[in-house]
Amino acid sequence: MSMKNKPMLAAVVLVAIGVVLGAGLVSFFGEEGISSAFAQVKQRIELGSGQPPVKVEPAAAALNNAFVAVSKAVNPSVVTVAVVTERKADPRMKQFEDFFGFRFGPGQGGRGGNGQGGGRGGNGQGSEEDDDAPFRSQGSGSGVILTQDGYIVTNNHVIEDAKEITITTFDRHELKAKLIGRDELTDLALIKVEMKPGVSFKPAFIGNSDESNTGEWVVAVGNPFGTLQSTITSGIISAKGRGLSGRGGYNVENYIQTDAAINPGNSGGGLFNLEGKLIGINTAIATHTGTFQGYGFAIPSNLMRSVVEDLIDDGKINRGYIGVNITSVDEATAKAVGLDKVTGVMVQNVLKKSAGEAAGLQTGDVILEVDGATVTSSNELQSIVSMRRAGDVVALSILRDGKRIIKNVTLKAREDKDDVAVATPGSLPNGEESRNNNAPVKFDNLGITVEALSGEQRKSLDVENGVVVSKVVPYSEASKVGLRTGAIILKADKQAITSTKQLRDILSAKKGQAVLLQVKDGATTRLVGMEVPRQDG
Repeated sequence: MSMKNKPMLAAVVLVAIGVVLGAGLVSFFGEEGISSAFAQVKQRIELGSGQPPVKVEPAAAALNNAFVAVSKAVNPSVVTVAVVTERKADPRMKQFEDFFGFRFGPGQGGRGGNGQGGGRGGNGQGSEEDDDAPFRSQGSGSGVILTQDGYIVTNNHVIEDAKEITITTFDRHELKAKLIGRDELTDLALIKVEMKPGVSFKPAFIGNSDESNTGEWVVAVGNPFGTLQSTITSGIISAKGRGLSGRGGYNVENYIQTDAAINPGNSGGGLFNLEGKLIGINTAIATHTGTFQGYGFAIPSNLMRSVVEDLIDDGKINRGYIGVNITSVDEATAKAVGLDKVTGVMVQNVLKKSAGEAAGLQTGDVILEVDGATVTSSNELQSIVSMRRAGDVVALSILRDGKRIIKNVTLKAREDKDDVAVATPGSLPNGEESRNNNAPVKFDNLGITVEALSGEQRKSLDVENGVVVSKVVPYSEASKVGLRTGAIILKADKQAITSTKQLRDILSAKKGQAVLLQVKDGATTRLVGMEVPRQDG
């Protein structure tokens, strides 16, 4: 073969090979398969529509951007607070441990992050070598950075009984912390971390909680369940000045209520407004399940600041007290004392040797203002006074016998947290009331029946006068104000009650009006405002 024919032959061979390969591909994929394969190479599948279906209005976009901005700004100011606690084994569990052959740990639980808030539970394990060795358990909550050198505020229930405290920052640095001081009555605690090189803190900007308003947008920042670090939830301020039932009378409760989600582990975290101002420390939730059901509560930042400043100064609280037991005025009480609107708090008892007694406060006084600021609830008065120190003087505007007077009270420190109020009973006139004067009286319009006190009852109940409530009709006027069977009515309309007839005459004269009763129920003496319906009874 000549050299001229070799290129021709090579071309023929290549064409033949192409034909063979093409035939093979067609037989393997089919014509449609081939075209589909090449289409996949050549064409890009479009997913979804070409543009968003809604154009966001500028106002909505601005609100969205505000939440984004505040989240970025405040997240670095909130930390995780992890604690290790120890407790001794319960001797009552020893028999079960011996039977089952292993030691019971404290398990999951603790105080949850809310209710009273924030997360002390965890799994624990005791020493197998020593039956008396304490169990160690772990839990976590949240905290807010207050200073660049490491002061952090959290809830007292988060660090209570802690043997070790560790905080984790937003950027994942872990640092040891020590307790500076704590305040059980406000459920606040102050800790301080041991700073390390390369770690810097971003303190929160502390706002004025008094300037916050119901309906205002807020974000709650914390670490729910101990695992979801740096969680932001949003909501509004649902109410202010909330108190939670079931806690002791000396606890300071004047919470900001919010519907921003707060769950176990959020306790000690921050409640911020859209300017990034810290207005509260998240501490509790109202719940029947142990987790969030729509209502959370935060300690106002102004109260927090007052407590923290005391703890930084000397590690303890130098709080001043008036020394009175108080209740919020309701509508019936307001009418009974001559107020034209429902406001103020009523002094139920004045403690012996207290600042209130020294200033001349009396049971039945209605405190309307403190240093010119109107007081509308007992929670509000407690909060205002709790931010004052022992030795401070507060001016109280008081309603007494229909007249307004001013009492200047020099606050004192509370020496005994178990102080109780002592009621001063009235006295009987000379001689015994007649049987007719002390016959049982049924007040159909009020829903109660009262009877005379026997000598034995007076002695056992430690009263010198009064009549006893022998029956209360459910859902009646008396039931609504909390009167119960066995309660003693000591006074009505400021008159010491010495017979059932006397009480009947007073209440008959008050038909269509409200009357103030002094009632002793167990160990508690209190004033109760009750409206007397016009119908006979």
